[in-house]
Parts: sequence; structure tokens; C-alpha cells
Amino acid sequence: MSSTSAPFGLRPAFHPSGLDRAQALAGGITSGYSTAILKGQPVAYSASAGVIVPITANSTQATWSGAFAGVEWTDSTGRRRVSNYWPANTAYIAGSCVAYFYNDQNIVYEIQADGSMAQTTIGNEYLFTNVTAGSTTTGLSQATLGASTAVGNAQPGQMRVVDLAPYVDNAWGDSYTVVRVVNSASQFFGTVNAIA
Repeated sequence: MSSTSAPFGLRPAFHPSGLDRAQALAGGITSGYSTAILKGQPVAYSASAGVIVPITANSTQATWSGAFAGVEWTDSTGRRRVSNYWPANTAYIAGSCVAYFYNDQNIVYEIQADGSMAQTTIGNEYLFTNVTAGSTTTGLSQATLGASTAVGNAQPGQMRVVDLAPYVDNAWGDSYTVVRVVNSASQFFGTVNAIA
């Protein structure tokens, strides 16, 4: 698997407490929001509306809160819809939308790197790459960890590598290593920076 580029975004692996539940945020996406939000895509709270939006920046200033997990809403015909991604420009009946996302800073995620990672990368911080990539056919994100985006001590990265994902076809040094990471640029700790 890690010799082939097949990114899947952020996938929760575990939480130290054993509980890695998604938060259900009522009214969590603005009706008619014009950008698709894919399962496994990193998201953040909007500064202006108190809803979640996908992050679009791969930079040391781009904080994030967690990974998108899905959404449900009632459409204008009264039909209840459930989806693993938010279809762009979708309108819903007021008060019917519930967005699900993982937002605990202690959750350990799995993500595929866009290149090779060595065991010496444990503890280092990296940025997302391909953060908006994905498929509205499958609803899955294709965000990756940037293997060449290691961040020095002056600025924090977006993810800290904590381990190798333990699969028989995944090893340190593989072409597209799957690693385990934690959020090192959370909106909830330190200086809070919401995106627009």
C-alpha cells in the first residue's frame, strides 16, 4: 500500500482514552455553502459564522481543529439526506443540518505522505499538501502529509509525526509512507487563529 500513492485524507486511528468520537455540530455548515467538504479533509471553525469550513492553506499559520466525518440535513423537499461529504452549494431547511467532525487535539490520525518518510521523522512537524484534493464521487479527501515540508523550531507545523501506521504493507522508507500524526496547530490551544 505505501509503495502506491493512494491518499485517504485524515483517518482517526485512536484516542489515548479509547474514545475517538466525532462531534455533532448542529448547524455546522452554512446552508448553500459553496465549497465541497470531503470526509477526512482537515477543517476549522470559521471566524465569522461559528461553522466549520475546510482549510485551504498549507502554511505554518493555518490552524485546524480536526477531520471532517460527514453531514446530514433535510433538503427543500423534506427528504432527510446523509452523506460522508458536503456537496457544494447544497441548501437545507433551517435548523436541519448536523455536521460531524473529529476535533479533539489528542486524537491520533493516519495519513499518507506524498513521499518517503524515515523513522527519524518521529517528533517532527509537517504541513498538509493536496489539502483540497479529493473526489465527490467517493466523498473522500486525498489530503496528504508533505514529506518535504518539515518545519523548524521557529514555526509550528500542522501535524506532528508520532508513529508508523502498523500495516504489513507499510514500512519506514516506503515511497508513500502511511504515518500516524497528531494536530500540532490546533485552534483550541495556544494562540487561537480561526480562518475567514
